[in-house]
Order: sequence, then structure tokens, then C-alpha cells
Amino acid sequence: MSTRSPDRSESGFSRWINRESTAGLVFSMPFIIGFLLFMLIPMGLSLYYSFCKYDIVNPPEFIGLNNYIRIFTKDATFTKALGVTAYYALIGTPLKVIFALVIALIMNHESRAVGFYRATYYLPSIIGGSVAIAILWRRMFESTGTINAILGSVFPGMQNFNWFGEGPAIWVLIILTVWQFGSSMLIFLSSLKQIPMELYEAASIDGANGFRRFWTVTLPLLTPTIFFNLVQQTINSFLAFTQSKLITNGEPRNSTLFYTVYQYNKAFPAQGKSQMGYASALAWIMLIIVSVVTLLLFKTRKKWVYDA
Repeated sequence: MSTRSPDRSESGFSRWINRESTAGLVFSMPFIIGFLLFMLIPMGLSLYYSFCKYDIVNPPEFIGLNNYIRIFTKDATFTKALGVTAYYALIGTPLKVIFALVIALIMNHESRAVGFYRATYYLPSIIGGSVAIAILWRRMFESTGTINAILGSVFPGMQNFNWFGEGPAIWVLIILTVWQFGSSMLIFLSSLKQIPMELYEAASIDGANGFRRFWTVTLPLLTPTIFFNLVQQTINSFLAFTQSKLITNGEPRNSTLFYTVYQYNKAFPAQGKSQMGYASALAWIMLIIVSVVTLLLFKTRKKWVYDA
């Protein structure tokens, strides 16, 4: 009876695979640990707290679906905050995407200073979400601020216009989000560089003018990028926080109360006990809403997005 000698090459290959697996696991550990500590475990705790009466100080008390029932049946502010956030997303997101596309089309032309212009236009996206910019934005739109001073020099009746009234206040926040178009603009600009020049040349030979070339060549080929920016900016709009909290604090009469600010106020109230369990329930409702909106956007993809 003969015995088969061990395959040294196979054994060496197995050792190499083991070394590769170990190295991959070691390099993946920071992400895995971070994901567990800062994402998965907090999400699990948040889900549990959403079924509890919890004020951070005392141990959580399980109350079942009471938080969710209260939100949908007794909380009028929830409906108001959700409506304000939906309006902000519905108006601000398309304006931001359109404005970013227009600037990207302008920046797509060759120029010696185009690099400087691209960096300048991207700068608001870097600093736009900061506390300093939020405070500066509020100062600019005050009755004695820069905006009224400029408008007053052209239209004398606008020099004391109240931008933080119940109607205009939300538009102050929408203008700020449109101003933060830099990241979307760079994505559009990158996509514009990928469109073959042969397509424009063929369209020109067929007699297409500038608008026709944009409508038949540029826009269809940009629809995947438009879709990406639309989904990304819609999610960002639903999760916006700094603008409402620092510029208007939800006033007047909750007309600028974003959902995230309402959730924050429940978790960390200026007065009274924390309602962290209630805030956790609000967070999970927003997660479901954002997921549904994103799913609906993906459902419409086949109808208008051109995949070459």
C-alpha cells in the first residue's frame, strides 16, 4: 500500500492564502471596530430605546409602541417639522442640482484661470456647513445686514425687509443650501469631461445648434450623474440640521423647524427632562422615510436615466 507524499506547493499556497487573509483582517479591523462601535451598536441601542421611556439619567423603561403611537396621533409638531423638511428638500434639492449643472457647464470651457474658479466655487461646500457660516448667514440677512443694504440701494422699500418672517425665513435656508453647490458641480464637471467630442462634432455636422447639442447629447449622457446628485442631495436635505438650528432655531412659529432639529430638541431640551426614547423613535421614522423616498427615486430611474 503506497502513501501519497504531501504536496509542498499546495501547502505553500495555503500558507500564502493564510498570510493574505490575516493581513487583510488586520487592515480591516479599524473599519470593523469603528463600524461596530459607532454605527451598528448605537443603531441597535437606538432601536431599543425607541420602545422605551428613557431620559438618559434613569434606566430605560420599556413601553412598547407608545412612542410611535404618540408621534402619529398626538404630536402636531412632528407633522409640522416633517412638512417643513419635505418642503425644504422638494424646493432646495432641484435648485441646487440645476445651479450646480449650470456652473459646471460654464466651468467646462478651457481657460487659464479655470482651476482657480473651480476651487473658488467649491469652497462654499467645504465651509458651508460650519457654525461660522451659519452665524455669518444670519447676520447677512438681518434687517440691518448686507443683503438689505444691497437691495435697499436698488429698491428703497427693501432696506428694512424682514427675511426671518414666517414666509421668507425658509427661503433664507434654501438659498444657503443652493449656495453649497460645489460638490455637485465637481461631479457634473467630471462627467462632462467624459463625453466624447465626436458626438458633438456629429451633431454639429447634422446642423444642431448649441442648445440642440446640449438637449440631445449632453443632457442624456448626464442623466446618470443627475440621478446620483439628486439622490445624494435629497438625503442630505432630509438630514439638514445646522442651518435651521443656528440661523433660525426653527422660528418663527416652527416655520423653519427641520425634523432633525425637532429630534435634537426632544433628546437634549433646553429645559425639562430629556426624551431620548421619543427622539430615537423619531430617528427611526426618518430612516424609514428617507429609505422610501430613495426607493421611489430608484423606481423612476428607468423612465428618464440614460444608461449607455
